[in-house]
Amino acid sequence: MRFKTEKLGDFLYIKGRIGWKGLKKDEYLSDGVYRIINGEALTKDGIDWSKAGFISKERYEESPEIMLQNDDILISKDGTIGKLGFVRNLENPSTVASGIFVLRNLKPEMINIRFIYNYLSSVYFRNFIISRTEGSVIPHLYQKDFQNLYFPLPSLKEQNKIVDVLDIISCKIEINKMINNNLEQQAQAIFKYWFVDFEPFGKTMPNDWCNGTIDDLAKDIVCGKTPSTKKADYYGTDIPFITIPDMHDKIYSITTERHLSLLGANSQAKKNLPKNSICVSCIGTAGLVTLVAEESQTNQQINSIIPKDGFSPYFIYLLMQTRSDTINKLGQGGSTIVNLNKSQFAKIQVTIPAISAMTDFDKIVSPIFEKVLQNQKENLCLTSLRDNLLPKLMSGELDVSNIKL
Repeated sequence: MRFKTEKLGDFLYIKGRIGWKGLKKDEYLSDGVYRIINGEALTKDGIDWSKAGFISKERYEESPEIMLQNDDILISKDGTIGKLGFVRNLENPSTVASGIFVLRNLKPEMINIRFIYNYLSSVYFRNFIISRTEGSVIPHLYQKDFQNLYFPLPSLKEQNKIVDVLDIISCKIEINKMINNNLEQQAQAIFKYWFVDFEPFGKTMPNDWCNGTIDDLAKDIVCGKTPSTKKADYYGTDIPFITIPDMHDKIYSITTERHLSLLGANSQAKKNLPKNSICVSCIGTAGLVTLVAEESQTNQQINSIIPKDGFSPYFIYLLMQTRSDTINKLGQGGSTIVNLNKSQFAKIQVTIPAISAMTDFDKIVSPIFEKVLQNQKENLCLTSLRDNLLPKLMSGELDVSNIKL
């Protein structure tokens, strides 16, 4: 490593909750001013404020040392450790739950905090986490681990350059996400205009439409299955294997945590899903909906619709989004674990338009979804580029001093 190394604790304020009485379920408010961030709200993309809770002023004020400020770094220290968040444009007084550390810049004249954030996103920090937790029954990071962690320290000018290079890529990724969010909202608005308000049809449902079930939309409804994990050669890199974590905040499930080998996929060939099948989670976190980007399989927590010939997959995708709450409620059935089986799923009532209407609708929204998929694929390439550049920039292997931005 070309840069000198220093201890993180010499430059950053590092704090977590100590001896804190955790929140009871009824202490979470439905709304309010004061926010609390737990591990679930830390995602690959930073902080998902929709998953952050609301608490009372009294509970917020119990721990002044971890009241959040702009430019704080958050990192999970329990369970799924190493998940990162970066606080920017803080709108509400906020704090963190006991499973998260707060890292704050003590020496801005020497440290660009975004440089530290990028370092913690790098393979160097991933390796550090593995070295501290490998073999642990319950993975955990300690405050002293961070205080004694050595990190590369280029000059502030070089730090700024490195951050600028990485932020150009990150900014493009965020722009693509915003574009996709806007495109999906457009598609949802068009769906409502056609199939809820019936605006193109004189505001009345046409006579050649009918009431039916999800089964009537499908050439096949496929409940996924997990190949035997005892057979290592069933898993590889050939066929995406979609599970619920791959569906969160996605229009297309374009990346998956696991893949099957051709051998594994062929062992249950009837579970194959063609592109533009519609995946709906029905066990656990029920009601998530995504499109299949390429031939894939899923596990048993997901029911997937292969549309009948001539039926618009985009109509079915948007329709399933409107049934998300229904799917979740049907699966509860008095149980704390949501479980909607294939038969129950297939019987959910839906309105079925004429094929001609779906064909016309498809012509309008197909370019929208094609652009969404293109943007998601571009983000996959950009993320790979950023991840490959990151360790080389952090180590000084790539010299940024002469780069003009």
